[in-house]
Amino acid sequence: MESLKLSKKELLNLYNSELDELLEKSSKFVKDEVEFCSIVNARSGKCSQDCKYCAQSSHYRTHIETYPLLDKNEVEKAEKEAKTFGAHRFAVVTSGKNPAEEDFHKVLSLVDVLNSVEGMNSCASLGILDDEMAKKLSEHGLKRYHHNINTCRSYYPEICSTHTFDERVKTCKLVKKYGMELCCGVILGMGETVEQRIEMAMELAEIEPDSIPINILMPIPETPFEKYHDKIDEENILRTLAVFKIANPNAVLRFCGGRMRLSDENQRLALKTCVEGIMIGNYLTTIGKEPSEDIAMVKELGKKIK
Repeated sequence: MESLKLSKKELLNLYNSELDELLEKSSKFVKDEVEFCSIVNARSGKCSQDCKYCAQSSHYRTHIETYPLLDKNEVEKAEKEAKTFGAHRFAVVTSGKNPAEEDFHKVLSLVDVLNSVEGMNSCASLGILDDEMAKKLSEHGLKRYHHNINTCRSYYPEICSTHTFDERVKTCKLVKKYGMELCCGVILGMGETVEQRIEMAMELAEIEPDSIPINILMPIPETPFEKYHDKIDEENILRTLAVFKIANPNAVLRFCGGRMRLSDENQRLALKTCVEGIMIGNYLTTIGKEPSEDIAMVKELGKKIK
Protein backbone atom coordinates (compact mmCIF):
# COMPACT_ATOMS: atom_id res chain seq x y z
CA MET A 1 0.00 0.00 0.00
CA GLU A 2 1.46 3.33 -1.02
CA SER A 3 2.07 5.86 1.75
CA LEU A 4 -0.08 8.97 1.49
CA LYS A 5 2.79 11.39 2.32
CA LEU A 6 0.48 13.95 3.86
CA SER A 7 1.78 17.29 5.09
CA LYS A 8 1.83 18.30 8.74
CA LYS A 9 -1.06 20.69 8.08
CA GLU A 10 -3.10 17.97 6.39
CA LEU A 11 -2.50 15.51 9.24
CA LEU A 12 -3.32 18.17 11.82
CA ASN A 13 -6.59 18.91 10.03
CA LEU A 14 -7.41 15.20 10.09
CA TYR A 15 -6.56 15.00 13.79
CA ASN A 16 -9.00 17.84 14.52
CA SER A 17 -11.81 16.55 12.29
CA GLU A 18 -14.92 14.80 13.59
CA LEU A 19 -13.80 11.64 15.40
CA ASP A 20 -16.17 9.34 13.52
CA GLU A 21 -14.95 10.68 10.18
CA LEU A 22 -11.31 10.33 11.23
CA LEU A 23 -11.76 6.72 12.37
CA GLU A 24 -13.63 5.89 9.17
CA LYS A 25 -10.65 7.14 7.16
CA SER A 26 -8.12 5.14 9.19
CA SER A 27 -10.28 1.99 9.04
CA LYS A 28 -9.70 1.79 5.28
CA PHE A 29 -6.11 0.72 6.00
CA VAL A 30 -6.94 -1.97 8.60
CA LYS A 31 -6.96 -5.72 7.89
CA ASP A 32 -9.31 -8.29 9.42
CA GLU A 33 -6.57 -9.89 11.47
CA VAL A 34 -4.73 -9.04 14.67
CA GLU A 35 -1.12 -10.01 15.31
CA PHE A 36 -0.19 -11.21 18.82
CA CYS A 37 3.31 -10.82 20.23
CA SER A 38 4.81 -11.14 23.69
CA ILE A 39 7.99 -10.31 25.59
CA VAL A 40 10.13 -11.41 28.49
CA ASN A 41 11.93 -8.88 30.66
CA ALA A 42 15.26 -10.66 30.36
CA ARG A 43 17.32 -8.19 32.40
CA SER A 44 15.65 -5.73 34.75
CA GLY A 45 16.67 -2.40 36.21
CA LYS A 46 19.93 -0.55 36.90
CA CYS A 47 19.82 1.35 33.61
CA SER A 48 22.27 4.25 33.35
CA GLN A 49 19.91 6.39 31.26
CA ASP A 50 17.65 9.10 32.71
CA CYS A 51 14.47 8.62 30.63
CA LYS A 52 11.89 10.37 32.78
CA TYR A 53 9.13 7.80 32.27
CA CYS A 54 11.12 4.70 33.13
CA ALA A 55 10.92 2.56 36.26
CA GLN A 56 14.20 0.85 35.33
CA SER A 57 16.39 3.96 35.41
CA SER A 58 19.02 3.96 38.15
CA HIS A 59 18.41 7.71 38.49
CA TYR A 60 15.11 7.07 40.30
CA ARG A 61 14.21 5.02 43.39
CA THR A 62 11.25 3.08 41.99
CA HIS A 63 11.74 -0.10 44.06
CA ILE A 64 11.26 -2.48 41.13
CA GLU A 65 12.77 -5.95 41.10
CA THR A 66 16.21 -5.95 39.48
CA TYR A 67 18.05 -9.00 38.18
CA PRO A 68 20.79 -9.97 35.69
CA LEU A 69 20.29 -11.66 32.34
CA LEU A 70 17.94 -14.65 32.45
CA ASP A 71 19.22 -18.04 31.40
CA LYS A 72 18.18 -19.93 28.28
CA ASN A 73 15.71 -22.23 30.02
CA GLU A 74 13.73 -19.35 31.53
CA VAL A 75 13.51 -17.55 28.20
CA GLU A 76 12.49 -20.70 26.30
CA LYS A 77 9.80 -21.47 28.89
CA ALA A 78 8.36 -17.95 28.56
CA GLU A 79 8.36 -18.15 24.76
CA LYS A 80 6.58 -21.51 24.69
CA GLU A 81 3.95 -20.20 27.10
CA ALA A 82 3.37 -17.16 24.87
CA LYS A 83 2.93 -19.49 21.89
CA THR A 84 0.08 -21.32 23.65
CA PHE A 85 -1.81 -18.01 23.80
CA GLY A 86 -1.50 -17.35 20.08
CA ALA A 87 1.63 -15.20 19.97
CA HIS A 88 3.68 -15.58 16.80
CA ARG A 89 6.44 -13.17 17.85
CA PHE A 90 8.46 -13.20 21.03
CA ALA A 91 11.07 -10.73 22.22
CA VAL A 92 13.86 -10.70 24.76
CA VAL A 93 14.04 -7.24 26.31
CA THR A 94 16.99 -6.02 28.39
CA SER A 95 17.46 -2.83 30.38
CA GLY A 96 20.38 -0.51 29.66
CA LYS A 97 21.54 1.94 27.03
CA ASN A 98 22.99 -0.85 24.92
CA PRO A 99 23.96 -4.52 25.24
CA ALA A 100 26.80 -4.91 27.75
CA GLU A 101 29.87 -6.26 25.96
CA GLU A 102 30.34 -9.04 28.53
CA ASP A 103 26.70 -10.14 28.05
CA PHE A 104 26.38 -9.85 24.29
CA HIS A 105 27.45 -13.41 23.51
CA LYS A 106 24.81 -14.60 25.99
CA VAL A 107 22.22 -12.43 24.25
CA LEU A 108 23.13 -14.03 20.93
CA SER A 109 22.61 -17.46 22.47
CA LEU A 110 19.15 -16.31 23.61
CA VAL A 111 18.36 -15.35 20.01
CA ASP A 112 19.32 -18.90 19.02
CA VAL A 113 16.88 -20.20 21.63
CA LEU A 114 14.08 -17.99 20.29
CA ASN A 115 14.69 -19.32 16.79
CA SER A 116 14.53 -22.92 18.00
CA VAL A 117 10.82 -22.72 18.90
CA GLU A 118 8.81 -23.74 15.85
CA GLY A 119 6.24 -21.27 14.57
CA MET A 120 7.67 -18.28 16.43
CA ASN A 121 9.45 -15.19 15.09
CA SER A 122 12.40 -13.94 17.12
CA CYS A 123 12.51 -10.34 18.33
CA ALA A 124 14.81 -8.40 20.63
CA SER A 125 14.91 -5.02 22.34
CA LEU A 126 18.42 -4.39 23.64
CA GLY A 127 18.89 -0.64 23.36
CA ILE A 128 21.21 1.33 21.11
CA LEU A 129 23.30 -0.79 18.73
CA ASP A 130 26.59 -0.28 16.95
CA ASP A 131 27.28 -1.68 13.49
CA GLU A 132 28.95 -4.88 14.70
CA MET A 133 26.14 -5.69 17.13
CA ALA A 134 23.49 -5.24 14.45
CA LYS A 135 25.48 -7.43 12.08
CA LYS A 136 25.86 -10.20 14.67
CA LEU A 137 22.17 -10.19 15.54
CA SER A 138 21.33 -10.51 11.86
CA GLU A 139 23.82 -13.35 11.41
CA HIS A 140 22.12 -15.20 14.27
CA GLY A 141 18.82 -14.95 12.42
CA LEU A 142 17.05 -12.32 14.51
CA LYS A 143 13.85 -11.60 12.64
CA ARG A 144 12.86 -8.24 14.14
CA TYR A 145 14.49 -5.61 16.35
CA HIS A 146 12.56 -3.20 18.53
CA HIS A 147 13.79 0.31 19.24
CA ASN A 148 11.37 3.17 19.92
CA ILE A 149 11.84 6.84 19.11
CA ASN A 150 9.54 7.38 22.16
CA THR A 151 8.55 10.90 21.15
CA CYS A 152 9.26 13.41 18.39
CA ARG A 153 12.61 15.07 17.80
CA SER A 154 11.44 18.48 19.05
CA TYR A 155 10.27 17.09 22.40
CA TYR A 156 13.05 14.56 22.99
CA PRO A 157 15.22 16.83 25.18
CA GLU A 158 12.32 16.95 27.66
CA ILE A 159 12.38 13.15 27.94
CA CYS A 160 16.04 12.17 28.18
CA SER A 161 19.44 13.88 28.50
CA THR A 162 21.79 10.87 28.45
CA HIS A 163 21.35 9.98 24.78
CA THR A 164 19.87 11.68 21.73
CA PHE A 165 17.01 11.22 19.30
CA ASP A 166 19.59 10.79 16.52
CA GLU A 167 21.22 7.87 18.34
CA ARG A 168 17.86 6.12 18.32
CA VAL A 169 17.30 6.82 14.63
CA LYS A 170 20.80 5.54 13.84
CA THR A 171 19.98 2.21 15.50
CA CYS A 172 16.78 1.97 13.45
CA LYS A 173 18.80 2.48 10.28
CA LEU A 174 21.32 -0.21 11.28
CA VAL A 175 18.50 -2.69 11.85
CA LYS A 176 17.25 -2.13 8.31
CA LYS A 177 20.78 -2.09 6.88
CA TYR A 178 21.27 -5.67 8.05
CA GLY A 179 17.95 -6.91 6.76
CA MET A 180 16.03 -7.23 10.00
CA GLU A 181 12.46 -6.03 10.40
CA LEU A 182 12.02 -2.92 12.53
CA CYS A 183 9.58 -2.35 15.37
CA CYS A 184 9.66 1.34 16.31
CA GLY A 185 7.05 3.30 18.23
CA VAL A 186 6.25 5.89 20.86
CA ILE A 187 4.89 6.64 24.32
CA LEU A 188 1.88 8.94 24.39
CA GLY A 189 0.89 11.23 27.23
CA MET A 190 4.31 12.50 28.31
CA GLY A 191 3.33 16.15 27.97
CA GLU A 192 3.72 16.46 24.19
CA THR A 193 1.42 18.78 22.22
CA VAL A 194 -1.01 17.68 19.51
CA GLU A 195 1.38 19.12 16.93
CA GLN A 196 4.19 17.02 18.37
CA ARG A 197 2.04 13.89 18.04
CA ILE A 198 1.72 14.75 14.36
CA GLU A 199 5.50 15.16 14.19
CA MET A 200 5.88 11.66 15.68
CA ALA A 201 3.63 10.21 12.98
CA MET A 202 5.64 11.92 10.26
CA GLU A 203 9.04 10.96 11.69
CA LEU A 204 7.93 7.35 11.90
CA ALA A 205 6.80 7.56 8.28
CA GLU A 206 10.35 8.60 7.36
CA ILE A 207 11.82 5.67 9.30
CA GLU A 208 9.30 3.21 7.76
CA PRO A 209 9.04 0.59 10.53
CA ASP A 210 7.21 -2.69 9.99
CA SER A 211 5.51 -2.36 13.37
CA ILE A 212 4.64 0.68 15.49
CA PRO A 213 4.12 -0.16 19.16
CA ILE A 214 1.87 2.37 20.87
CA ASN A 215 2.51 2.83 24.57
CA ILE A 216 0.43 5.12 26.75
CA LEU A 217 2.29 6.51 29.73
CA MET A 218 1.59 4.71 32.99
CA PRO A 219 3.02 7.21 35.48
CA ILE A 220 5.49 5.44 37.78
CA PRO A 221 5.88 6.67 41.37
CA GLU A 222 9.28 8.27 42.07
CA THR A 223 9.90 9.13 38.40
CA PRO A 224 9.73 12.73 37.10
CA PHE A 225 6.48 11.86 35.29
CA GLU A 226 4.76 10.30 38.32
CA LYS A 227 1.95 12.91 38.25
CA TYR A 228 1.40 12.87 34.45
CA HIS A 229 -2.00 11.16 34.68
CA ASP A 230 -3.90 13.83 32.77
CA LYS A 231 -1.64 14.61 29.80
CA ILE A 232 -3.80 12.71 27.32
CA ASP A 233 -7.40 11.47 27.40
CA GLU A 234 -9.09 8.58 25.61
CA GLU A 235 -10.41 10.63 22.72
CA ASN A 236 -6.98 12.06 21.97
CA ILE A 237 -5.45 8.59 22.17
CA LEU A 238 -7.92 7.42 19.51
CA ARG A 239 -7.23 10.49 17.37
CA THR A 240 -3.49 9.87 17.60
CA LEU A 241 -3.85 6.19 16.68
CA ALA A 242 -5.96 7.06 13.63
CA VAL A 243 -3.50 9.67 12.37
CA PHE A 244 -0.56 7.30 12.94
CA LYS A 245 -2.32 4.64 10.85
CA ILE A 246 -3.14 7.06 8.04
CA ALA A 247 0.46 8.35 7.99
CA ASN A 248 1.88 4.79 8.20
CA PRO A 249 -0.57 2.55 6.30
CA ASN A 250 1.94 -0.27 5.78
CA ALA A 251 2.95 -0.60 9.43
CA VAL A 252 1.12 -2.67 12.04
CA LEU A 253 0.00 -0.39 14.88
CA ARG A 254 0.35 -2.41 18.05
CA PHE A 255 -1.22 -1.95 21.47
CA CYS A 256 1.51 -2.17 24.11
CA GLY A 257 2.04 -0.81 27.61
CA GLY A 258 -0.63 1.48 29.04
CA ARG A 259 -3.53 0.44 26.81
CA MET A 260 -5.46 -0.30 30.02
CA ARG A 261 -5.94 3.46 30.23
CA LEU A 262 -8.46 2.95 27.43
CA SER A 263 -11.89 1.54 28.24
CA ASP A 264 -12.76 -1.89 26.81
CA GLU A 265 -15.14 -0.11 24.44
CA ASN A 266 -12.38 2.14 23.08
CA GLN A 267 -9.89 -0.72 22.84
CA ARG A 268 -12.41 -2.51 20.63
CA LEU A 269 -13.04 0.65 18.61
CA ALA A 270 -9.31 1.06 18.02
CA LEU A 271 -8.98 -2.56 16.89
CA LYS A 272 -11.77 -2.02 14.38
CA THR A 273 -10.36 1.23 12.98
CA CYS A 274 -6.59 1.61 13.39
CA VAL A 275 -4.81 -1.05 15.49
CA GLU A 276 -3.74 -4.43 14.09
CA GLY A 277 -1.50 -5.85 16.80
CA ILE A 278 -1.49 -6.56 20.52
CA MET A 279 1.36 -7.29 22.90
CA ILE A 280 -0.31 -9.89 25.09
CA GLY A 281 0.44 -10.62 28.72
CA ASN A 282 2.37 -8.31 31.04
CA TYR A 283 4.83 -5.59 30.08
CA LEU A 284 8.23 -4.72 31.52
CA THR A 285 7.17 -3.38 34.91
CA THR A 286 3.39 -3.02 34.54
CA ILE A 287 0.47 -5.44 34.28
CA GLY A 288 -1.51 -6.11 31.10
CA LYS A 289 -4.66 -8.12 30.36
CA GLU A 290 -4.98 -11.86 30.64
CA PRO A 291 -4.22 -13.31 27.16
CA SER A 292 -7.54 -15.19 27.25
CA GLU A 293 -9.35 -11.84 27.44
CA ASP A 294 -7.54 -10.58 24.34
CA ILE A 295 -8.32 -13.78 22.46
CA ALA A 296 -12.01 -13.41 23.32
CA MET A 297 -12.05 -9.73 22.35
CA VAL A 298 -10.49 -10.37 18.94
CA LYS A 299 -12.92 -13.19 18.22
CA GLU A 300 -15.88 -11.05 19.29
CA LEU A 301 -14.80 -8.47 16.73
CA GLY A 302 -14.85 -11.11 14.00
CA LYS A 303 -11.12 -10.84 13.39
CA LYS A 304 -8.50 -13.57 13.02
CA ILE A 305 -5.44 -13.95 15.23
CA LYS A 306 -2.39 -13.82 13.00
